[in-house]
Amino acid sequence: MNPKGKKTPANEKTDSEMKRRFKANPFIFIGSFAVLLLVIVAFVMPSSVGLDSGSNVDLTFGYYDKVPISYVPGNFFAQYYDMVARYRQNTMGGDNFAFMGYQIWREAFEAATVHTAMLQEMKKSGYVVPSKSVDREVAKLPHFQENGRFSSALYRQMDDNYRLSLWRQVQDDMTKNIYRSDIVGLLKPAAEADFISNMASVQRKFEMAVFSVEAYPDAEYEAYARNNASLFRSTHLSMITLSSSERETLKVLDSIKNGEITFEDAARAHSKDNYADMGGDMGIRMVHELNFDIPEESVREQVLLLGKGGYSNVIKSSTGWAFFRADEAVQDADFSDSVTMEKVRSYLRNFERGRMEDWAIAQANSFGALVSEYGFEEALFIQETEREVPVERRSFGPIPINYGSIDLFASIGSQSVTELTNAASDENFWTVAFSTPVNNPSKPVVQGSNVLVLIPTEETEADESALASINSMYNSYWMNYMAEQSLQQHFLNSPKMEDNFIDVYFRYFMN
Repeated sequence: MNPKGKKTPANEKTDSEMKRRFKANPFIFIGSFAVLLLVIVAFVMPSSVGLDSGSNVDLTFGYYDKVPISYVPGNFFAQYYDMVARYRQNTMGGDNFAFMGYQIWREAFEAATVHTAMLQEMKKSGYVVPSKSVDREVAKLPHFQENGRFSSALYRQMDDNYRLSLWRQVQDDMTKNIYRSDIVGLLKPAAEADFISNMASVQRKFEMAVFSVEAYPDAEYEAYARNNASLFRSTHLSMITLSSSERETLKVLDSIKNGEITFEDAARAHSKDNYADMGGDMGIRMVHELNFDIPEESVREQVLLLGKGGYSNVIKSSTGWAFFRADEAVQDADFSDSVTMEKVRSYLRNFERGRMEDWAIAQANSFGALVSEYGFEEALFIQETEREVPVERRSFGPIPINYGSIDLFASIGSQSVTELTNAASDENFWTVAFSTPVNNPSKPVVQGSNVLVLIPTEETEADESALASINSMYNSYWMNYMAEQSLQQHFLNSPKMEDNFIDVYFRYFMN
């Protein structure tokens, strides 16, 4: 609370709101023109916030195990920032400058976090790289090479502070390499590379038929509406809700009936629901839309039987005690009205989608039977012309069983088939795709808003050289890369991690 007589400055309120919005979605927020200018200054001229060698600005973006992760000119954070900024400078234009500026700082911070965390974990383990080992590596640096050999003269000519900085950088790099080597060695069983490469040994091509759940026919919507007509009756009610007690609610109801106060005034004065400001008016609602306000079906039906102007008893509602007034008598739905039918469609999509999905599965099963009898091409023709049920045709492959979209071999994501967007991590999809006999239709596979029928058309085996290449790539690159990614996520999400990046970034670069 502010001291008496002292108002919060307007700029503090503005800063607080801007900061809240930035935290909620920094990528959208930094896209504005005003912020773009600020980020350009921060990216192009770091010295504008005092990032020179004599700076007193504390750019500590977080802590790992209480060790600060800070930008200090010349340290790992600063060197990494400079490296990424130089690498990306030719790809930055007016449209993406703000986003890229933020990303560069964030990437440098995350790299510095991993750097700090690995050194801290090794320090706590008690391990220190022997000084002689560091000396040997320092002697190999290009700074001290002359005619391909170490030059003691070049070594002595270097400034002592700079030479010590190089020595410590080499020591840190050696420490981190040992940490990585130990981690990767623990993660890689001897037979794992063979297992991974053999995943690509069998590959298949597919034809595919796609049945959209959203193609649920108008006739089916109407049939459902007529069979469940009571759900789509409409009524106009007003409501008053009190959170205190049933007794107090009864008093308000009696005062309305006695003419002591109008329903509308009572709603504005006493009601604690979303309709209070409108004098209790709930508007015209379909019966199924009353489920929240009147959860019990028998009570709901009693309210619906009220004549125009009638009052309900006090009932227990989802938020307290309530009573209703019927402003119009309940009306049956007119299913010839387009607005009514759109509400029916919305209801099925939201609450009875399984019915729509069952319809699409039935169409897929029927299509599969056609494929078995007539073949894929003829089945498509019959489906579209005689049955008039929309079906989309897709082709993809060859692909191996690539559960999870491993980068080492072809993936579903590389096939540019939008209906397979989420298939990569669907175990049932892969089971069906590779257990269905070649040139036979699969059982229906549900993928999002679509039901698929897969027809494997060709199965081949990869040659030994291709498998050997995958094996080599796995051992030489992929496992190390995945270990690095896992380590980064481990450290960034560790309970030892305190991430203040957005707060610090906002304070120095966006104010």
